[in-house]
Amino acid sequence: MTRSLTPAERLAAAEKDLLLEDLADQSEWDRFLVEQAVFHFGTRHDEWSANDLRDVLPPLAHGFLGAVINSLRTAGVIEHTGRVVPSTLASTHGHRISVWRMSVKGLVIAEQRQAARRETAA
Repeated sequence: MTRSLTPAERLAAAEKDLLLEDLADQSEWDRFLVEQAVFHFGTRHDEWSANDLRDVLPPLAHGFLGAVINSLRTAGVIEHTGRVVPSTLASTHGHRISVWRMSVKGLVIAEQRQAARRETAA
């Protein structure tokens, strides 16, 4: 027999469901902006974190930046460096966030995109 949830656990689960709905409702445009920022930083810097991306992105829904970064990691476009830095977002009270770098796959994709832009411009 499973244990029934406490009111606090039920509230936390409902809150989590609402956050997931918010993330799912974000537009493709927001995702595109985050991906562009990742490719920008990934091709110009050896390492970067969400702190760097937040400096150049418009405000996004809570958790959206992390969700996109995680999807890029899962797709093999970026990889964790093994390092963490304190978050500069005030609401996080300086919790640790990951430092990322482009993977070989991500660098290949970036080069293909740049080649396509050069070809279009010519």
